[in-house]
Amino acid sequence: MIIVPVKEGENIERALKKFKRKAEKTGIIKEVRKRREFEKPSVARRIKMQHAIYVNKLRQED
Repeated sequence: MIIVPVKEGENIERALKKFKRKAEKTGIIKEVRKRREFEKPSVARRIKMQHAIYVNKLRQED
């Protein structure tokens, strides 16, 4: 759990910015998006392979 200490009289936008920064550093947002729906291992491998092929093509063009 992320705990963000808020000082007396501190602006709510500032506290939100602190929270977002902490969440980004810990990788919670990325993990939540990843776990939103189950992805079969075979599908994950296929997507990873397609991405690798795409990156290879980009590198060969240069």
